Amino acid sequence: MAATQTLAERADALEEQQIRALGDRLVTKSLLYNLADGNQSLGNGFGQGTGKQLLMGEDPRLPQMPEKPTLVDFFRYRFAPTQQHLLQSARLAKKNGLPEKMVLACLLHDVAVVGFIRADHGYWGAQLIEPYVDEEVSWAIRMHQCMRFFPDESVGYAYPENYVRMFGADYQLDPYIVAEYERARQHRWYMSGRMICVNDLYSFDPDVIVELGEFEDIIGRHFRQPEEGLGNDNTPSSHMWRTLRRPCNAL
Repeated sequence: MAATQTLAERADALEEQQIRALGDRLVTKSLLYNLADGNQSLGNGFGQGTGKQLLMGEDPRLPQMPEKPTLVDFFRYRFAPTQQHLLQSARLAKKNGLPEKMVLACLLHDVAVVGFIRADHGYWGAQLIEPYVDEEVSWAIRMHQCMRFFPDESVGYAYPENYVRMFGADYQLDPYIVAEYERARQHRWYMSGRMICVNDLYSFDPDVIVELGEFEDIIGRHFRQPEEGLGNDNTPSSHMWRTLRRPCNAL
């Protein structure tokens, strides 16, 4: 009987399998990827001198997506596995009696984090879904980024203790966050953004597993899924969905 592989051996085997799948294609990475490692570089750039062609189109290392992908497809094939935060927040919103479109807002409030980028995630997330949801939903997702730093006793929302651990007790907000909050505070949809904060579970229960299927009907009713598929429909955010689908396109 063959010996059980160690974790390192399994990782090496997976890497070798992925290299074989790529064939002679060379994967290029964006400047943003390298900046996250403190490296202001394009790495191997455009592959000059390597004798290899650059990877364009589908990445064989990633799960294959349908030609006309839906939001649910992106959840399944591209978003990070750490989706329980979103799913449990949406279930809490549903349990608390929020309208369906706000349950959707809670389901998608950190869609940028699990699917695209962490920095300014409220803005990126709102832009990603804006063509497909009610304006109130995208506004609330955008503004929850600033609201989460400000308590509101009227709804029992306090400054998250988790933020003290994550950022330090002496953390000072950037001026744009403070200014954005002041604008949001006067907006007619202020409470919609605040409800995302209230239902935003910072300590989700690891023993509770919520399935995406629980919200597929709500997605169907309140997310305008394009017939052509996300990324194929020529909206202001189509390029973002295309990037998520094929993140290693050289250009």
